[in-house]
Amino acid sequence: MSIRYDVADGVATITLDRPDAMNALLASMKAALLAALTRAAEDDAVRAVVLTGAGKAFCAGQDLREHATNLEAGDGLAGTVREYYNPIVRTITEMAKPVVAAVNGVAAGAGASLAFACDLRIAAENAKFAMAFTAIGLAPDSGASWTLQRLVGPSLAAELLLLGEPLRAERARELGLVTRVVPAGEVAKTASELAVRLAQGPTRAYAATKRALAFGAAHTLAQTLDLEADLQDACAATEDHVAATRAFVAKQTPVFHGR
Repeated sequence: MSIRYDVADGVATITLDRPDAMNALLASMKAALLAALTRAAEDDAVRAVVLTGAGKAFCAGQDLREHATNLEAGDGLAGTVREYYNPIVRTITEMAKPVVAAVNGVAAGAGASLAFACDLRIAAENAKFAMAFTAIGLAPDSGASWTLQRLVGPSLAAELLLLGEPLRAERARELGLVTRVVPAGEVAKTASELAVRLAQGPTRAYAATKRALAFGAAHTLAQTLDLEADLQDACAATEDHVAATRAFVAKQTPVFHGR
């Protein structure tokens, strides 16, 4: 029960629920998180997702006690990066619907990486981000070396990853890591309202936008232009686009159904 899954108003809220350990990730918890994200991705009734943590932390990253046990047993990382972290991040980033991180407190190591993999981030005023990998002699994982430099640029990404110094929420917002900073008591409400807004929007267009951004980050302009043309053709054939265009011409507010 270390992962809670709730659906309302077209939004799946996935909560890391191990507050006494700052939501540090055990193997069983990572498996449950992957299952919850996959469930949200495959459910047509879910049109947006919120990822958050219970208690005072978003996620402190890998549970180091479990990790230490694996090291003493000679199991190293016990396959956790390939078996859990990589598919978790791919599910978030490749999901055909927007994902909002409600960062209610500390996000460290893989916990910060999970937040960076989301499409939008709402952070509490007292939240902190820490790329804590080198502090224990590890390289970044969970996509941090990819997402972080695309959010803040390669020079600052190198500084954050190499030094691992905590970054306060307001500074994170100034750097473009965070969409919005709100009082601690308003994080869940703000993230939920944003997710509901997204859930009421053109889901297919959001999916196409996510795909275009990911593709454009690693391909040439010419290749990206070709993909954009394909995605526009697909979106132009959706019910949402046709209905929204008619509503615009009639000076009415469009209603989207995600089709």
